Amino acid sequence: MPANEKIVLALPKGRILCEVMPLVRYVGIEPESSFENENSRQLRFCTNHPDVDIIRVRSFDIATFVAFGGAQIGIAGSDVLMEFSFPEIYTPLDLRIGHCRLSVAEPMDMIGTDDPMKWSSVRIATKYPELTRRHFAKRGVQAECIKLNGALELAPHLGLCNRIVDLVATGETLKANGLAEVEVISNITSRVAVNRAAWKIETEKIADWVEKFKEAADALAT
Repeated sequence: MPANEKIVLALPKGRILCEVMPLVRYVGIEPESSFENENSRQLRFCTNHPDVDIIRVRSFDIATFVAFGGAQIGIAGSDVLMEFSFPEIYTPLDLRIGHCRLSVAEPMDMIGTDDPMKWSSVRIATKYPELTRRHFAKRGVQAECIKLNGALELAPHLGLCNRIVDLVATGETLKANGLAEVEVISNITSRVAVNRAAWKIETEKIADWVEKFKEAADALAT
């Protein structure tokens, strides 16, 4: 990244943005007014800092934008960062927002007759095939993953598989679809993700923003 080029901050669309924006505003970044327009198709926004722009993209794409230099800084869930595991990304800060868990779930009528510790192989529907395979491989379990981007709860009832791996917050969606958690793979929070090359080139500038986000996370957590 050339020394005078703008820093691009990648923020996630959707529910988590409501938790992210108080932190962004606490550090003193205010996006242009069109950022608040729900009908706008604009994806890149100027801010009150001439050297900082914001892009708003799918949460699953944050890691890719940061890893390949499209954004120098991003806010991404640890689920996304673990799934892609890009060596080009440095994650210096846990923001302590976006709390949920990545869990294995199965139909309620299997609970009590099924012991996850005895699995030798599993067939699982998930948005996280790499993370899921790595998790089960550590236990010597072979995981066949069916990649789905949504409606995972339907998969067991339509014969695709018996189990899913997905994010769980309250568990109400699982319950409404006749599923229950049987194993937690990881507790998830949102992190600050930094492009390693940009960190080396613009160390002082990026480190200053990371420190501001740390101060914001500490302040808003109290």
